[in-house]
Amino acid sequence: MNLDRRTRWLALYVLCLGDLMIVLDATIVNVALPSIRADLGFTEESLAWVVNAYLLTFGGFLLLGGRLGDLFGHRRIFLGGIALFTLASLACGLSTSQHLLIAARSVQGLGGAVVSAVALSLLLLLFQEPAERTKAMGFFGFVMAGGGSIGVLLGGVLTDVLSWHWIFLVNIPVGIAVFALSLPLLPVDGGRERARGPVDVAGAVTVTAALIVAVYAIVNGNGNGWLSAETLGLLAVAVVLLGVFVTIESRATAPLVPLRLFRKRNVSVANGVGLLWAAGMFAWFFFAAQYLGLVLGYDPLHVGLAFLPANIIMGAFSLGLSARIVMRFGTRLPIGVGMALVSLGLLLFARAPVDGTFWLDVLPTMIVLGIGVGMAMNPVLIAAMSDVEPSESGLASGVTNTAFMMGGALGLAVLASLAAWRTGSVATTSEAAALNSGYHLAFLVGAVFAALASVLAVVLLRERSMQPHVETEPASAFE
Repeated sequence: MNLDRRTRWLALYVLCLGDLMIVLDATIVNVALPSIRADLGFTEESLAWVVNAYLLTFGGFLLLGGRLGDLFGHRRIFLGGIALFTLASLACGLSTSQHLLIAARSVQGLGGAVVSAVALSLLLLLFQEPAERTKAMGFFGFVMAGGGSIGVLLGGVLTDVLSWHWIFLVNIPVGIAVFALSLPLLPVDGGRERARGPVDVAGAVTVTAALIVAVYAIVNGNGNGWLSAETLGLLAVAVVLLGVFVTIESRATAPLVPLRLFRKRNVSVANGVGLLWAAGMFAWFFFAAQYLGLVLGYDPLHVGLAFLPANIIMGAFSLGLSARIVMRFGTRLPIGVGMALVSLGLLLFARAPVDGTFWLDVLPTMIVLGIGVGMAMNPVLIAAMSDVEPSESGLASGVTNTAFMMGGALGLAVLASLAAWRTGSVATTSEAAALNSGYHLAFLVGAVFAALASVLAVVLLRERSMQPHVETEPASAFE
């Protein structure tokens, strides 16, 4: 690959723009949720599908996307992922019904998984000299860290000034530009000649189907009855599908998720922490936006601005604070303390009143949550990769990111159902008070998830094997 320095950096900017579009879409939608709910008639429970449809396909096909890049060429798969994501964004923006939006969000998640899986591989192909690669990785990490903050603010502006449809339509010109610029700039990596072997499509489809069925059963549990034949039957189907997935992975010659990884203690513990943490974190994003919009009456712009302090703090940690803390204290302590702060922040939201104020009930809580998430985020990934060989670090990173997405989807389904049950059962004449009571329960259970993650990290993670890898892991890997 004979690309001059200027071309390599132009290609990096294109990769960053493409991946930034994916990162933005994970946060930009949260601010618009109250508007989407009012416009399309979502219930409190079914609204979770706007988020979960994206998370489930993103998490389910993240590892498969990386494998496809190895087999068919990272450039080709990146272009396909960008095209798919852009077309799905158009469908989301034009949606006029719940089912169309949810279906389009699912396709968005698939495209996003493919782009995220191969973007980092393309970066490594572009920058092979260690010093230049380190600089490129730092820039990539900076852009990804700032993506959450930009998404929250942009979502508020677009929804407030135009409509919620534009949080998706804004991807169209960006996607077209990334696709067009990628054609002359991204290298043809020859992946087809290097990689051989089967593609574990069955594994990706089975685990995604299992989680979709489980989430569907949980989200509809209140309406159908938790002990009804439909709910119990769907949960049984989800368990069977999960068993089929494990069987496929144990017998596949090139499994999507090599089960041997989970024999390594830190890999298993870090993924357990990631599952619990994601459940708590998505409780924050989802229910805080609902509280601000439907209880306090904030418009979308002010909802976005309310999240901004936390996103700025998380970005600061990603840009260097987290690495320095890990170098000083290892990974176990930052994860334990960070998860404890997340739990505290969710508990603070669990007491936020109907007539709450920004300065007393919102800002302090956002600051605590921003510090907690920022402190724990990168150490979780470092811990997950500390027991594996360098050649398997990408796989371990992908498995942890997948666990994070799946934990967020399942956790959000459980918490949305609990919140809806509490809202429907509380005796009050005020709709805002009833909604807030449901949000309080969701925040409380989310705080329990985060507290369990803290305890799990402090008690079970091993510190001694992590130190040699701390300096070499990129801060941007956990997207």
